[in-house]
Amino acid sequence: MKNPEYPLFLQFKITTLANDFVAKDKNDNTIAYVRQKMFKLKEDVVVFNNESKAEELFRIKADRWLDFNANYSISESRTGESLGKIGRRGMKSIWKSTYIGMDKHGSEDYTIREDNGWVKVWDSMIGELPIIGMFTGYILNPSYTLTDKEGNKIFQLKKMPSFFGRKFMLQKFADVPENEESRLILSFMMMVLLERARG
Repeated sequence: MKNPEYPLFLQFKITTLANDFVAKDKNDNTIAYVRQKMFKLKEDVVVFNNESKAEELFRIKADRWLDFNANYSISESRTGESLGKIGRRGMKSIWKSTYIGMDKHGSEDYTIREDNGWVKVWDSMIGELPIIGMFTGYILNPSYTLTDKEGNKIFQLKKMPSFFGRKFMLQKFADVPENEESRLILSFMMMVLLERARG
């Protein structure tokens, strides 16, 4: 995932049982294919180079089976080298989903926070209504902003209007070192799997 052209688009597959999505750049070039392994007690996510799944690039694994305060280790598949972690903050996430990014030494350096907690509340309520609930993906679309320790906005992920909450767009607002950029994109990939599973 070197120097991708932004914005990036994440689109979930609805034809597979697994929780899969493809990531493409603004020119429609595939930069990754993400597959969440099924029937695992602890989250195990594999990131491939494309939909053929010919080359495994990264692995993301949870440190526990409950995700309330779980940390997810991100590593390169070829070398096994750790890139860092993303951790969900359970108590902070009750109102607005909050995740903490950590470098490979465990130092917290980024925060991903849901921008508006009300969107999730309305989505949960309206989503239960017959027929009307099918259209919440077109009108209730949460967004998540990643900031550094100084509070500078680096990335924002937005759910795009679509049936079944299938499409997301990742925009970049500030430059980061290349090795950090891959980790941050992968952090959003893990986060979107978790958030989508919660509705």
